[in-house]
Amino acid sequence: MNADEPATASGGGLVRVRLDLCYDGAAFAGWALQPGQRTVQGVLAQALEVLVPRSGALTVAGRTDAGVHATGQVAHVDVPAQAWAGIGDLRARLSGLLPHDVRVRDVREVPAAFDARFAALWRRYRYRISDAPWGVDPLRRNDTLHWRRTLDDEAMQSAGTSLLGTHDFAAFCRRRNAGTTIRQLQLLTIQRTGHVLEARVQADAFCHSMVRSLIGALLAVGDGRRPPDWPVSLLAGSVRAGDVQVAPPHGLTLVEVSYPPDAELADRTDVTRTVRALPSTPPP
Repeated sequence: MNADEPATASGGGLVRVRLDLCYDGAAFAGWALQPGQRTVQGVLAQALEVLVPRSGALTVAGRTDAGVHATGQVAHVDVPAQAWAGIGDLRARLSGLLPHDVRVRDVREVPAAFDARFAALWRRYRYRISDAPWGVDPLRRNDTLHWRRTLDDEAMQSAGTSLLGTHDFAAFCRRRNAGTTIRQLQLLTIQRTGHVLEARVQADAFCHSMVRSLIGALLAVGDGRRPPDWPVSLLAGSVRAGDVQVAPPHGLTLVEVSYPPDAELADRTDVTRTVRALPSTPPP
């Protein structure tokens, strides 16, 4: 997600519609439209154009990369009010047009102040890893990474906890022009069930490749190549750390996006669009 792009606005006989969706990212080149590539935005926009012509552009909570999945993605689109009034059950009609690796779980009208990107309070991702010597359960092969070395989940948790808070995560991000890399990391937990480790990562927003880079750093700690205090030491850098491995995309899933009550949507958008800065250090 790029929180520095302008938000869209509804009005002039338009209705803002929220779409909650899920998808298997294996056969997609990511969310965002790309010439000649199959993308989630592309197939959803194509279906909407059939059912609700002259709809606006889709705005999404998190622009997932190629191969990344979602169970709790959120988007919004502005549609002509007259078309919306006569559309009927848009969710059911979308199910008849969309490919089987994309489903829209809920469709509803929302206030004009709702913005899937800027109004979000936080995004939460899950990353699944198996360190079983035999590999990954075949039914989970598309959303679980196999790691050939045994992982120390306690060391990974210790390293993850040290990263919590508001920091400049430049060392863990692929920088984009005019974008800040300051983020508030609110949650990072590692839970083991048998041979499967599940990382939960939550922040107010994520910069490009941030989650996969964080997981890559924790994997280096978990298999003993790096000490637990190594990831937090990287926060002192102002550019991407070349020795941080970006974890493969297929283990990553966007699971939830949270929004404030309707009355607070506009205020939240204003806060999100404000350029982030690190907390000031109190005087000694």
